[in-house]
Amino acid sequence: MGDTATAPGLEPWARDLLRCPVTGATLVDATGPDGTPELVSTDPENPLAYPVRDGVPVLLADEARPVKVG
Repeated sequence: MGDTATAPGLEPWARDLLRCPVTGATLVDATGPDGTPELVSTDPENPLAYPVRDGVPVLLADEARPVKVG
């Protein structure tokens, strides 16, 4: 995992274990509409984006925002 912009203090093996708490889907690094780092679930029917604050992923359902598919 070469991109460490979202969670620089997180070990690669730990980063690979993270999953969407709502759907269980894998999370991928992304950038939000406002340019901030986030993790986006790969669930094809209900993708959610989770913020990354100060390098820490905030994997709380209440903090997630829906992502438009397509």
